[in-house]
Amino acid sequence: MFRDMRRKKCVLSTETAEKILCDGDYGVLALSGDDGYCYAVPMNYAFADGKIYFHSAKTGHKLDAMRNNDKVSFCVVGRHDVIAEEFTTYFTSAIAFGRIKIIEDDNDPEKRRALELLADKYSSTAEIELRAKEVARVNAVSVPVMTIEHLSGKAARELVRNGQT
Repeated sequence: MFRDMRRKKCVLSTETAEKILCDGDYGVLALSGDDGYCYAVPMNYAFADGKIYFHSAKTGHKLDAMRNNDKVSFCVVGRHDVIAEEFTTYFTSAIAFGRIKIIEDDNDPEKRRALELLADKYSSTAEIELRAKEVARVNAVSVPVMTIEHLSGKAARELVRNGQT
């Protein structure tokens, strides 16, 4: 169902691809947008247990696209070093393919867990009371959750060749 990578030597292990997801600051969520146009949007996220958690406003293009087609992909770049004198980039990346659902039920424990994961990732240094107050605003946001069906990771051949992945 999912294509094999053309440059087999550049394929990263699933564990390494998951590490890229864990360590990334943001990624780009690709959706099927209006009138057949692709719609890609940068997103903060949290990754846990084979799922990618996002937060969103309650309305908008992104949610409409998710409701119209639940098949999505999400890309995170782990390393990105432009090597001008070699006319190349040393990179690592992970791309997840899967299906997305929107948790809108404010009483769903997974919605609160997602917000806690996001707070842990992006606001770990904030005071506990402040974080708890934000997580308690569960009714103010929608929480899209992507269940990963396929994950691939890739690295620049120079990194693979030098054992730097």
